[in-house]
Amino acid sequence: MIRASRLLTVSAIGAALAFGGGLVPSAPAAEPDTQGVLAANAGFYAALNKMFTGNSAAMELVWSHAADVSYMGPTGGIDRGWNDVLKNWQGQAALKLGGKVEPAEVQTVVGQDVAVVTAYEEGENTNAKGEVAHLKLRATSTFRKEGGHWMMIGHHTDPLPYLAK
Repeated sequence: MIRASRLLTVSAIGAALAFGGGLVPSAPAAEPDTQGVLAANAGFYAALNKMFTGNSAAMELVWSHAADVSYMGPTGGIDRGWNDVLKNWQGQAALKLGGKVEPAEVQTVVGQDVAVVTAYEEGENTNAKGEVAHLKLRATSTFRKEGGHWMMIGHHTDPLPYLAK
């Protein structure tokens, strides 16, 4: 009887340890890689500004090529999957909008493998009439750590009337 009681107690302690019962302090959580996420976000805006010149190739380096990525950009609508997202970027590049857009009022939420960046996109482009259009859009970017690198998996901005489909 005593042996069965000891066995039950040892089993209970083992279960508590296995399921995080708090008997042993857990290791401290790793510091979030905020700098890595900010660098990935800066890479996205560098690619975006290159795209305004007609070159969408840089977008291929900053985006994940997974089937679960999504893009809801200034053209309106939603693109799901890397192939559709890339087609949208290529279509925008063909417009050669010129100008430059930079993030402002950037805020990050960084986890181990996923991060969200919210900001305003401020700058200017040329609209279809050839006029310079100043813009300030709300933007949310989502990144996932893939192979040790932060890759964009989602981007969402307000629509622009001169780009809406």
